[in-house]
Amino acid sequence: MLPLLELENELIITHGNGPGVGKVLMRQALAHKQVAPMSLDICVANTQGVTAYLLVQAFENALRKAGNQRHVVGLVTQVEVDANDPGFKNPTKPVGYFYNEKEAEDLTEKMGWTMKEDSGRGWRMVVASPKPKHICDISLVESLSSNGTIVIGGGGGGVPVVRNSQGLRSGVEAVIDKDLTTAHMANVLGFKDIMILTAVSQVAINFGKPEQQELGHITVSEAKRYFEEGQFPAGSMGPKIEAAIRFIEGGGKHATIGQLEEAMPALLGKAGTHIFPDQ
Repeated sequence: MLPLLELENELIITHGNGPGVGKVLMRQALAHKQVAPMSLDICVANTQGVTAYLLVQAFENALRKAGNQRHVVGLVTQVEVDANDPGFKNPTKPVGYFYNEKEAEDLTEKMGWTMKEDSGRGWRMVVASPKPKHICDISLVESLSSNGTIVIGGGGGGVPVVRNSQGLRSGVEAVIDKDLTTAHMANVLGFKDIMILTAVSQVAINFGKPEQQELGHITVSEAKRYFEEGQFPAGSMGPKIEAAIRFIEGGGKHATIGQLEEAMPALLGKAGTHIFPDQ
């Protein structure tokens, strides 16, 4: 990440927290007789703060070793959602550990968790995942970023909140998809590029089949067609493609999806999948 951190352009970093939230929920389940459980929005805030702390420390240490004095700051970010979002009725966001089918059945029976199979990797708990509507601290993010500070915000999609008729916020039980929050934040701030870093080098269609095909450069229309064909699972690549589509249709010029270890080559167009507006 250091070459990215040293670039002079504005840089905002978001991150996931699915495994972290799952661990918090598991700790609560194991200690439910001794410790009062936290609501899901508090779990998101908890993991967002811890992850931001670790990233700020790691990035600033790397910059200082390279002789760079650029500042990094982490923000616990609240993100407003619609209380009537259909995502509350159909939990789809995987969090936490992977289990086999028998373990998943036991957790459903004992804990009341909703479990779904996740892309052939096992069974995971799924929670409500409404779409982001408004980044509550967006003006602060913009101010810090425009002054050259690297901002770590929107972690885990942001802490989900709703606003009542008096304009007052309160947390809700959900986990917002981090990629959709990233796209929304980038559009609001007028950014022209987003990069979504994940565990695979490129997006693929017909994934896991003999006719699997990796995608290098595609238009947003092609991305939408593949998305509508059901090429990308809801719990894995689906939200990343949806985020890229939303970003481009919202005014963005270039969305990249690639592997974390190939961040710089992807930025230079030598790796990853690149999505552009239609010509």
